Amino acid sequence: MVENNNRRHRVVVALFLIAGTLLYTAFRDWAYDDPFITFRYADNLRSGLGFVYNPGERVLSTTTPLYALLLTGLSYVWSDLPRLSNLMSAISLAMGGAFLYLIGQQWREPLAGLVAAVLLPFFPLMVSTFGAETCFYVMLILGAFALYAGGRHRGAMALTALATLTRTDGVLVAAVLGVDFLVRHRQIPWQPLCLFAFLIAPWHLFSWIYFGSPFPVTLAAKQHQGQMAISQGFAPGLLRQLRIYAGQPLYWLHGALALLGVGYALCKARQWLPLLVWGIVYFASYTLLGVTRYHWYYAPMVPAFLILVGLGVAGVSRWLPQVLAQKHRSIALLIALLALLLWPQGRGLNYLYNHPDPRARIYREVGTWLAQSTPPEASVGTLEVGIIGYYAHRSMIGFAGLIQPEVGQQMSEEMTYQDTALWAVQRYRPDYLVLKPNGFPELMDSIVSELCASLQVFVDEGYPGELVVYECNWTR
Repeated sequence: MVENNNRRHRVVVALFLIAGTLLYTAFRDWAYDDPFITFRYADNLRSGLGFVYNPGERVLSTTTPLYALLLTGLSYVWSDLPRLSNLMSAISLAMGGAFLYLIGQQWREPLAGLVAAVLLPFFPLMVSTFGAETCFYVMLILGAFALYAGGRHRGAMALTALATLTRTDGVLVAAVLGVDFLVRHRQIPWQPLCLFAFLIAPWHLFSWIYFGSPFPVTLAAKQHQGQMAISQGFAPGLLRQLRIYAGQPLYWLHGALALLGVGYALCKARQWLPLLVWGIVYFASYTLLGVTRYHWYYAPMVPAFLILVGLGVAGVSRWLPQVLAQKHRSIALLIALLALLLWPQGRGLNYLYNHPDPRARIYREVGTWLAQSTPPEASVGTLEVGIIGYYAHRSMIGFAGLIQPEVGQQMSEEMTYQDTALWAVQRYRPDYLVLKPNGFPELMDSIVSELCASLQVFVDEGYPGELVVYECNWTR
């Protein structure tokens, strides 16, 4: 029996890896700006320039140190970091599905686990984070819950520590598992918690010495961004995401089953509550932090939602045999139900495939041009520094506060990115500017028109407007 189960598990894992391969084939060139900040840390570290974004500036601007280090190591095998990271995302998403399947086996709701496992790799919001650490982070968390469900508490806490090193909010998983263990066993899990502390301590010690703090400046920057009137907070942003999906009637089935799953979890499947509670704690924490809305912040909550969908299907399956006399009919109906759930997700993936971020290609063209046409010691100021900075290999000054923390400290409710751009340009005096001219009229009128000259104009199909590279002479 054990051998049969192990063989079945290996087959399931293989099938999920095949699904991951298909996803990578379709989305290997998927790109958006934020992950390229981490790519630059990995690239600079491999090049001997240190664990920094701008060489010589010890500022922690990546939120995912472990992922950056992993990319650094793997870059010796494959130096194309954007595609390497997309491959890691695809594999991680597939393995996350496999872990959900295993959790269902351990927590005696195999159908719920299977449904959630099948839906996860093909959920559009998850795929839209390809290239970032998000899928890898979610995989580690689901792996931790799978080990915890199987009674392997030290292994679960070890994966939780790796998740925390991937993103600091992974500590919430450690808290949820620790409290659940305390409630179930009436004792503190000292050994797993000590293992957790032992694994994360070296990074925190290093970051205090090297950066002066273990907390990335991007956290404070995005909190400051959340204060700006032009930004939207995390909780309202979630409602916006839900309205987008609710506006597509094919997703209503997901919502109905998830509501049914809430009742089923409370009445029949309480063993799933720790994972669901983690989703709630995650939402509450990000809301309290006051960060602005970014789509990848919502992706870690997707597994909890899909588990509720799976539990809703499990609840329906317990009712179906009483309605349908023949078991094979109920199975056929469940297969049809799963197909109906996958249909809108497939349409969503097709939309993503046909509508990549229009900024990615033009940003890459700008960065490549800067690398070829400007002095190596030049500094460049722009709003989004990820893709441009990665390909430019120049010292970057960001107007959103992600690289220089002083820029983020200027943000307030009354300010816009035009104000932060004006402040950053006056403060740091970059040699070159990359601007969308109609987006920064005050900067254009007060500084660019007097001190800078247009060097190159970039236009790309799908990108609204144009990007212009200006060379500035501050000695006038």
